[in-house]
Amino acid sequence: MRKGPLCLMLVTLSIVGPVHAEEAANGGNSTPLSLSAGSQISELQQRLKASEQRREELSKQLQNADSERESAQLSRLRQENQRLKLQLKEAQASSPLPRLLTDQQQWFVTGAGVALLALLCGIFASGASRKRRQWLN
Repeated sequence: MRKGPLCLMLVTLSIVGPVHAEEAANGGNSTPLSLSAGSQISELQQRLKASEQRREELSKQLQNADSERESAQLSRLRQENQRLKLQLKEAQASSPLPRLLTDQQQWFVTGAGVALLALLCGIFASGASRKRRQWLN
């Protein structure tokens, strides 16, 4: 074998060996969590609980505000309903006789009366002396 590749191989092995040993030493001595990280986690958990409690309080306040707003609106609607009922009773009391027919029914009756009157006028105008044969012409 040549001396060049053999020297190159020895140099490479001498460099890689200590680096590999150094990595193994660093990986073996590390701890999964340090004390400061544990205290940060517990602090964050406490802050999370406080935030959740605050969120629940705010949601309850929001529901109370909504229910108060709805109750005020409901009371206004009830008052308006009572006022309209009173107006209806007054209007019904002021008209002495209830109407027998609506406007549409009155127009229908008027049209039927006009048609009946035209039929009677046609019968009387033609006279009774005409026979049915004349209609066939």
